[in-house]
Amino acid sequence: MRTRAAAALGLALISLCLLAGTGTALAQVRVGISLKRSLYMVYEPIICTVSITNLTGGELTLADTPRHQWFGFQIETLSGRPVPPNDLSYRNEPLVVEPGQTVRRSVNLTPMFPLGEFGGYRIRATVFAPAFNRYFSSPPLNVEISEGRTIWEQTVGVPPHSGQEGKTRHYALLTFRLTSYTMLYLRVSDPDQGRIYCTTQLGRFLAYGSPQVRLDRNNEIHILHNMAPKEFLYSHFGLDGKPRGQQAYQDWGTRPTLVPTTEGGVSVLGGTAFDPKAVPTEKLLPGLGDHPADLPKPEPTPTPKKQEDVRPENLLSR
Repeated sequence: MRTRAAAALGLALISLCLLAGTGTALAQVRVGISLKRSLYMVYEPIICTVSITNLTGGELTLADTPRHQWFGFQIETLSGRPVPPNDLSYRNEPLVVEPGQTVRRSVNLTPMFPLGEFGGYRIRATVFAPAFNRYFSSPPLNVEISEGRTIWEQTVGVPPHSGQEGKTRHYALLTFRLTSYTMLYLRVSDPDQGRIYCTTQLGRFLAYGSPQVRLDRNNEIHILHNMAPKEFLYSHFGLDGKPRGQQAYQDWGTRPTLVPTTEGGVSVLGGTAFDPKAVPTEKLLPGLGDHPADLPKPEPTPTPKKQEDVRPENLLSR
């Protein structure tokens, strides 16, 4: 109770500092925040990109002090209840921002905050500038966290040779409806310890048909699902929720299917392997853990132009 009270008090003090950081000072350090979408499934990565622009006219040094972390987030429910971070004693590496420079930092909020409850949340990024002895904050963004629909699940044992004899893993395939399409997710968890290893997007999902699922001799999961007419995606994940591999297949006369091998593994029989990213008019295969891209727009001329993957510059990893 004392920890929660201290966390709430700390967030309240940050709020007061944020209010103090208005007026002319706000124009000197500009903080922005962006998310790729506003709807997320519970436990999936929420990648938040924060931009910091130095308008002070001089070099800006951002560094932790004994009382303040220079970079962080203020999250609360839409009803105003503060959501404290899982670790209040985190530290950030110092950062020097040149005059007029904008730097960006992308952070996964899911492991940092307890966002397991369904509902809406309000998110602000906060930056403490020791030179001004105050916080600067971004405009707020709202996100909605919900749950997907489970279409398959299975609990398996962990093989003895892994060093975790007696442990179990729970696999679940879930569908989650976004604005204009449905995504298929895999969740890997430890039901005994209540630990979530991953909630990962596998790719777009067509409503008709069910994914084919097989387990190999090590109880690792193999999934083959329909992501577009005559196009399939094969995914292989370990017991730790980490991807082992992913490959797309086309059905040109022979529909791909999962089959067991004589060595106790699983392989894909049939179909033709292809790379969806090599086809500029299709974006059906997001990277593991990525958020879905927008549907491609038709070119105004008869000759299609190659689409480029534009990524933010000056991206800093946490």
